[in-house]
Amino acid sequence: MKKPIHFLLATTLPWLCAAPLLAQNLATPLAGPPLQGDAPTPTNEEEVTFAADTLAYDDGAEIVTATGNVRMMRQGDRLRADKVEWNQKTGTVRADGNVAVVNSGGDTLYGDSVELTDTLKDGMIENLLLVLNDGGRLAAVHGVRRNGISTLDKAVYTPCAVMDSKGCPKEPIWKISAVRVVHDPNKHRISYDGARISFLGAPILWLPGLSHPDGSNGGGSGLLLPDIKYSRTNGAELALPYYYQIAPNRDLTLTPHVYTKVLPAIEAQYRALTDHGAWQASGMLTYSSRFSAATGTAPGSGNRDIRGYLDANGQFQYGPYWTVSGSLRATTDRTFMRRYDISRDDRLRNQIQAERITPNSYLSIKGWAVQTLRTNDRQGLQPFALPLIDYRRRLTDPVFGGVVQIQANSLALTRTSGQDTQRAFAGVRWDLRRYTPLGQEVTFTAYGRGDIYHTDQVGSTATIIYRGEKGWTARRIAALAADVKWPFIGDFFAGSQRITPRIQIVASPKVRNLDIPNEDARSIDLEDSNLFALNRFSGYDRWEDGSRITYGAEWAVDLPGISFDTVIGQSYRLSNKPGLLPVGTGLSDRRSDIVGRTTLKYGRFLEIIHRFRLDNDNFAVRRNEIDATVGTRKTYALIGYLKLNRDISPTIEDLRDREEVRLGGRIQIARYWSIFGSTVIDLTSRREDPLTLSDGYQPIRHRLGLLYDDDCIEVGVTWRREYDAIGDARRGNTFLLRLALKNLGR
Repeated sequence: MKKPIHFLLATTLPWLCAAPLLAQNLATPLAGPPLQGDAPTPTNEEEVTFAADTLAYDDGAEIVTATGNVRMMRQGDRLRADKVEWNQKTGTVRADGNVAVVNSGGDTLYGDSVELTDTLKDGMIENLLLVLNDGGRLAAVHGVRRNGISTLDKAVYTPCAVMDSKGCPKEPIWKISAVRVVHDPNKHRISYDGARISFLGAPILWLPGLSHPDGSNGGGSGLLLPDIKYSRTNGAELALPYYYQIAPNRDLTLTPHVYTKVLPAIEAQYRALTDHGAWQASGMLTYSSRFSAATGTAPGSGNRDIRGYLDANGQFQYGPYWTVSGSLRATTDRTFMRRYDISRDDRLRNQIQAERITPNSYLSIKGWAVQTLRTNDRQGLQPFALPLIDYRRRLTDPVFGGVVQIQANSLALTRTSGQDTQRAFAGVRWDLRRYTPLGQEVTFTAYGRGDIYHTDQVGSTATIIYRGEKGWTARRIAALAADVKWPFIGDFFAGSQRITPRIQIVASPKVRNLDIPNEDARSIDLEDSNLFALNRFSGYDRWEDGSRITYGAEWAVDLPGISFDTVIGQSYRLSNKPGLLPVGTGLSDRRSDIVGRTTLKYGRFLEIIHRFRLDNDNFAVRRNEIDATVGTRKTYALIGYLKLNRDISPTIEDLRDREEVRLGGRIQIARYWSIFGSTVIDLTSRREDPLTLSDGYQPIRHRLGLLYDDDCIEVGVTWRREYDAIGDARRGNTFLLRLALKNLGR
């Protein structure tokens, strides 16, 4: 009896991999699938076990028959039928009556009868219903399999629920019906003849032919779902992507865009997976008039030109240590990406990098260039770096047991109409961490570095303190530091608390900072993240010299479901000499401003992060930043607020005041319905920043949408309002309609 059962299982299970479709009878039979344990568990992969009420063998007809609650199992696949019959003369295996087969993937096939040949390729099934593990359902009146190709007559497919919450049958939200469905496993395609797509029981689209990949090889060529959008600038837009699978590791997507107010555009994306990594390239191309980014006026018709953008990136691994990565982003003009709603970035960064990372060393060889999209920026002032080399090696101190890190760095910055700078330095840092018997954590640090710079065209840099001296300049840097933390841990209500006072002393001789050009250390603001840093400048071109003492404390509380952490600190310069750090950074006086951060978490429902900076003279709030997330996965709110009140005139572009609020969220209004939205508002007034264009309440962008999302369909409508008017990126409304059908298209 083992041989016919083996034939039956091996030949029936391929039907489970046929096209996802659904039948006229949508409900699962009352008997349900065969259960684990109905038949004895096989002892090996080849054994087939069974259980039946009776077993008979007809010697003359050479027919083996198992009847009465037949159960069979092989390799995790299970079969149930009222009767199984094997004709040894004809080689035919037939299962009748409430046939159900479950494969190891959890898919279940139901049918009235299954008849197979012992070639394991041919057979037929009547009134089949396939319930897929992912929720999809297939059924057909009649199915035939010949030479590996399956043909289903009068078939229907849907991934939607066919039963309501009370167990009563209901019409699926959408389904595909077809006169005939053919699955060719060699081509990995499912083809429909006379296909009809129905929504809520009403036919909405009839297609004489339709095909899509069967999913067994990761997809296949075909049309994807369209995108529908409306904007004031371009009018109504229809984008219809076509996906072409070149090979299992390469594909191409072509998307024509048709607009009512401008000429069409073509978009393409190519992706490839290689033995060493992956890369992709995408772009868009059209022909239209360019608008001036500065004035927003349209040029004459003679200025029509080809416009577009390119975006490519990739990463490759060569051996256990070497990685090569790169990215390329470029556009023909400064307003194209805003005009066609691709990106709102104000600069595009291009880079290529080779990295070698070992347990104790790091080497990076990098080059990058920037294309500015800002209205008043000159492209000639944008630098490109080639190369930027950084090498670091970590060693164990054989004398005191500390850690030694050696670093070598070089950088060449070139501008087509601006200041050029070359830099090289070598440095060494030693850190030793020890714990005292009282529990203090003490860290000693020694640092030394030698720099050499060369620069020219210094007059083209507008900010004087960024220029440095023309020609060759050398600089020596040294620093000694001691950092002590003393944590105290104890009970706090039903949890624990930790109070950690901290003090740091840093000594560094005077450094020739202003003789050196400042390319990478222009953005400086005292905050909790750099309060105890050895150098509180963001880059290498500036070094915070002098002697200082920094002090602060951290308080952390952990309760069941609640965590609270706050840190506060300040620094004091031991020298009364004027500091290098400009007014407005919080570090210009001998006593720095007071900075801190507070984090509160309540499970996954609430997270609030607050950062602040208080003026050391009058405790005025110079920085007030709040980021909060409140809610569950389905209903939540995102709140962000930032105010920088440096109380200085904006003589340096990196130290301007700003105030803004960011709001976003999602509200689940029903089981499948939700409302989502976001807004960004610039609250900066000219009293705070005379150079701002905001009047104290300047909306930047609003977004509001309605979404329906269930187990088989996603439908959303989004409204977005833009308030920036740069070139041909006009102010106005944009409407986006999104439709996604489960298991089809995107």
